[in-house]
Amino acid sequence: GSLPKWVVNKSSQFLAPKAMKKMYKACLKYPEWKLKHNPHFKPWLFPEQSRLPALPLSELSLQHADSLENIDESSLAESKEDRGEASDEDSLN
Repeated sequence: GSLPKWVVNKSSQFLAPKAMKKMYKACLKYPEWKLKHNPHFKPWLFPEQSRLPALPLSELSLQHADSLENIDESSLAESKEDRGEASDEDSLN
């Protein structure tokens, strides 16, 4: 199911910034942690270190943009509720 818009708006205002702060703090500690945990293992820099199986090129296919569904939403108007501008009274009803 879908989430109510007010849940998404509140989580964007409170949960997302809180999560970003926690992530920032964890990132600050990463260099020290990495020195203790396989400091030379960096598959994002050295692909030959990757433990994942290689994907055969024959399994890949190109997808061109013109084959994707193109939905034009430029004529749609955004409501106050969509912009998160609903009053407190609106959210109580």
